Amino acid sequence: MKEHNPDATPDTRSDRQINKPSAFDKKIARGAARYHKLNSDYSFFFSKISGYDDNNKAWIYSEGKRKLNFCTYSYLGLLKHPAIEAAALSALKQYGTGTHGVRLLGGNLDIHERLEQRIAGFFGREAALTFSSGFMTNLTVIDSLLGKGDVIFCDELNHASIIDGCRIGNAQVVRFPHNDMQTLDQQLAAAPPQARKLIIIDAVYSMEGDLAPLDTLIALRDRHPNTLLMVDEAHSLGVLGANGKGIEEHFACRGQIDILMGTLSKTLPGQGGFIAATQAVIHYLRMTARGFIFSAALSPITTAAMLAAFDVLEQEGPQRRKKLMENITYFVAALRREGFEVRAEQAAIVPIMIYSESQAFAMAQYCHQRDIYVMPVGYPAVSKGLERLRMNVTYHHSKDDLDLALQVLCAAREAVAP
Repeated sequence: MKEHNPDATPDTRSDRQINKPSAFDKKIARGAARYHKLNSDYSFFFSKISGYDDNNKAWIYSEGKRKLNFCTYSYLGLLKHPAIEAAALSALKQYGTGTHGVRLLGGNLDIHERLEQRIAGFFGREAALTFSSGFMTNLTVIDSLLGKGDVIFCDELNHASIIDGCRIGNAQVVRFPHNDMQTLDQQLAAAPPQARKLIIIDAVYSMEGDLAPLDTLIALRDRHPNTLLMVDEAHSLGVLGANGKGIEEHFACRGQIDILMGTLSKTLPGQGGFIAATQAVIHYLRMTARGFIFSAALSPITTAAMLAAFDVLEQEGPQRRKKLMENITYFVAALRREGFEVRAEQAAIVPIMIYSESQAFAMAQYCHQRDIYVMPVGYPAVSKGLERLRMNVTYHHSKDDLDLALQVLCAAREAVAP
């Protein structure tokens, strides 16, 4: 037996193991380092909006300066609409700032159900159900609808909420190349005929600005047995269709989407999400969707504002949408004339391809310094090497605004050229 030597140096291997950074520590450190570097090199990326120019609602105030805003989702300019704000203030006086709990345990207000009836009527559905966020809507609904033995067919460029909704459940997930209908057809044909199948796509892709080919997707849904179609209308509501009723109206196929998802935080200036479907599906989700059962209800302020927003959308939407589409067409054509690569032209999201993170951030910084409020998009929102500037065009932009933005973008490109 080895004798104990009290003067020997202690074995510190266990100490070294304890002090060695774990994979978790390294992950946290990488994220923190990226934040600090971006905040140091490109502080505009974390800039704050402090107010709006009420005399010209395309302009905001940020970091003490007035800037032309290309980052808003208020495509039809409904944010700060007086009728919507009046409805919110009235609800504040009647109901207060919150609810008494989750919807199934005392938090169900009469205006919640009025809003859901309004949504169902707007989209020509039997019923609708609201959720506390758009992200939560996709996450919980996909998980609730599909399970073991089912198959989900997911476009590779779907929103992160859809991707995560597919990941957390027990259904098999098959991803197909973006808008590749031939591959999707082959994948559907290869799936077990008896399996429940769900095709899920964005109506307008949030980083690409392009549209899903809904007419072809409906044909594929009908061709393959036991198949449902779910569509996220987050960026199409108010923008697509003569009356702003989304991608179904755009393709003249009203009522064809089985599970219609939407948000209350883009064209509609609030927060939350919703599903419109058959009464049976909505009853099912009400009793099984964990993100509904265990999440706080929409605030009465938001709920009342969204009721008013649907009224404004129906009354003023067509005229506002007409100007919005004129602005999109004008801006995209001007960008292309100047040699910018723009991938989409039918929706309010206008991505300008840069293909370099450093150049995208440098161009955005140049724009901010000259009072154009625009953000770069890089990984993980898009794949590495596909970096871009994302310009959101709105009803409130004037031709002079768009010309000014184009002038600054051209100068930014020259200033940061390698």
